[in-house]
Amino acid sequence: MGKIVWLASYPKSGNTWVRAFLHNYIAQPGAPYDINALTEFSAVECAAAFFGPDAGRMTNEDVQRARESVHAALTKLSDDLVFVKTHNARLVVHKAALCTPAYTAGAIYIVRDPRDVALSYAAYLGHPIDDVIDFMGNEKAANAGDERQVFELLSSWSAHARSWAESPGVLLVRYEDLCAAPTVHFGRIVKFLGGEAEPERLARAIAFSDFRTLSAQEAANGYQAGGQGGPVFFRAGVGGQWRDVMHPAQAQRITRVHGEVMRKFGYL
Repeated sequence: MGKIVWLASYPKSGNTWVRAFLHNYIAQPGAPYDINALTEFSAVECAAAFFGPDAGRMTNEDVQRARESVHAALTKLSDDLVFVKTHNARLVVHKAALCTPAYTAGAIYIVRDPRDVALSYAAYLGHPIDDVIDFMGNEKAANAGDERQVFELLSSWSAHARSWAESPGVLLVRYEDLCAAPTVHFGRIVKFLGGEAEPERLARAIAFSDFRTLSAQEAANGYQAGGQGGPVFFRAGVGGQWRDVMHPAQAQRITRVHGEVMRKFGYL
């Protein structure tokens, strides 16, 4: 059994929120944990720095040859469990796993209604919603590598969700449940990691990582991982926004492609 607990999600599904909660719960700071210091307790798997000085020039095959050794190095970041954020699907590419089983202790998978994901991801990228809907339906969808990060293979939203939700040792958490009943579902995360949540500690960590707090931090100091398309990363922090914003034809396109998996998660 490995040491890595993957904090996995399709982009714009609540990964940063869960990371902020974990930082506040584990560190128990006297004030909300700095959103620009989240890598102090959780690594970002695709960061080019882990793959060496030539990461920006590596081919996808080169990256995959290096992934296992990178994951081995990540296990040395802490004597205890190591939290690692990933947007990769849990698949094998170029004969190498995107998330190496030998170094994996478990995973927390955050899933969100793909109609809301499409809205949020489009705003983050600065792309038309229709283009993002196309991207989310493409089983070869990936984020290209550059000087800051190596490539990530997302696959389609449905394939991504299946790859994680159908794997062993995974705690499935719906974004919408975190919104509706944070004490219950953040408490599930703490229990999954090996302990019963302490009520006061849990309440403080939830308060220190709620949307208003994260948004206020971004307004005051910016957020280094902010998107390219809009002025803010923390946009709305609610579920079901697609009902008021998305054209019905766009919502129907998503349900036609992803309806089977959406039903499994209670979105239809």
